[in-house]
Amino acid sequence: MLHPSTLAVVLSLPMLIAGAALPAQAEGGPSFDCAKAGSSAEKLVCEDTALASLDRRLAERYAAAVTAVKAYDAGADEALKLLKATQRGWVKGRDECWKADDLRSCVEDAYSRREGELVAGYMLEKPTAVTSWTCGGNPANEIVTSFFDTERPSVRMERGDRTVAGVLTRSASGARYEAPFGIVFWTKGKDALLTWQPDEDLACVAAQ
Repeated sequence: MLHPSTLAVVLSLPMLIAGAALPAQAEGGPSFDCAKAGSSAEKLVCEDTALASLDRRLAERYAAAVTAVKAYDAGADEALKLLKATQRGWVKGRDECWKADDLRSCVEDAYSRREGELVAGYMLEKPTAVTSWTCGGNPANEIVTSFFDTERPSVRMERGDRTVAGVLTRSASGARYEAPFGIVFWTKGKDALLTWQPDEDLACVAAQ
């Protein structure tokens, strides 16, 4: 028969082992509490270490965007409200991936797209290139693009008083970037095609 003190040690071993495993599990998990995961997308992220890593990285990007917005000289409150609302909308969109034929592919795409949008939209990294373009043959009709070497290449587009961020999508040739609301910027060398509105397709040329 085991001595009481020896028995206590033996009984405590499973608890010690389980306790030791908790930090490693938390470290490899997503930014949210998996015990509260409700959607199929969240549950998948909790089960998939690669997706969990994407989630943690996106959480860091979002926190950096919040910090950047709070440092604005003017309009910080409204910008922060917009950022939070957009992030909530993104979460809802990610959770809609249950409708997709390939759940994992949809979720991974949602994360890579959102990371690119945050980095480009809030200048969280230094752009790899900045280019001015003249569109529609009118020097006054200008768009400035800043490109970012995110995991999914992204672009920041500034035209007039509006700024949007887009990510690289598949194309037969050139580099095609898609932004929300149907905005598309498709580059082929020093030429580009800009779709700023559904009925507005403009040919653009890079400034010399």
